[in-house]
Amino acid sequence: MSLLSFRKPKDAPDTPVNRQVAAFLQDYSIEVMPRTAEKVDDFRALLPEGTRVYIAHIDGTPITDMVATAKRLSADGYQVMPHFPARIIKNRATLADWIARYQGEAGVKQALLLAGGVAQPHGQFHNSMQLLETGLFGDFDHLHVAGHPEGNRDIDPDGSDTNVTDALRWKQRFSDTTDAQMALATQFAFEAAPIIAWADALKDAGITLPIHIGIAGPAKLQTLIKFAIACGVGPSLKVLQKRAMDVTKLLLPYEPTEVLAALAAHKAANPDFNITNVHFFPLGGIKANADWAIANGGDAARPAAG
Repeated sequence: MSLLSFRKPKDAPDTPVNRQVAAFLQDYSIEVMPRTAEKVDDFRALLPEGTRVYIAHIDGTPITDMVATAKRLSADGYQVMPHFPARIIKNRATLADWIARYQGEAGVKQALLLAGGVAQPHGQFHNSMQLLETGLFGDFDHLHVAGHPEGNRDIDPDGSDTNVTDALRWKQRFSDTTDAQMALATQFAFEAAPIIAWADALKDAGITLPIHIGIAGPAKLQTLIKFAIACGVGPSLKVLQKRAMDVTKLLLPYEPTEVLAALAAHKAANPDFNITNVHFFPLGGIKANADWAIANGGDAARPAAG
């Protein structure tokens, strides 16, 4: 392993590192969009070589922009994992075309399959299971699917986790039929105890897919609350609301120190804990998130095959 393409920022704070958090951050991933990636002059100045970078596909983003971003990141030495939101993919031919473009122009071999945030499907697909059933992802190395630590009202309107759990059982069975490494990439949450309880419950239900836990990166509190409400974050939203009531903290940027320290401590005490990786949502900006990760020990290189 090497850091040939990685330069630690000169202004990175020289603060004591929590070793458990540093260990938990190894092989972390981060999410970008084409329009946010355009604002970054050089990803190699921010992210260690080999970092997995998800590319979020928001409804209305041209596939040409998605593929161009994937091509750039791949050329810079990153593991590229574009989103495939089922509800914005019109048909099998469109899906096959997207895959061919990603593979032909950017060498993509990883994908995050999810339903997507639009209410009405644009065509024949409305969930990630239908995408998997096409067989078009047969030569991918990594296939990730969505996880919901606090449930999903779109899937379970009654507030239960019945449909979500049934879907995860289906995906667990599917993982036995593919050579690709499968994992759950989750929505972000802000409180460790419910996350731990959810992960343990999945294992008890026989769902053993590794979990890449979604974590919101450093951001203004108002920004996080806005995104959390828009994304349907559940009970852990109260962590932010409580912070907003404290005038001494209201103007300070939120950092994920507390939730990650608790999760890292649990992982250290329980090495077989099924949360294996951290996935960052850089809601306060890619540079701010990358600098925070570096300052907290997430600056080690990782194998290119990840």
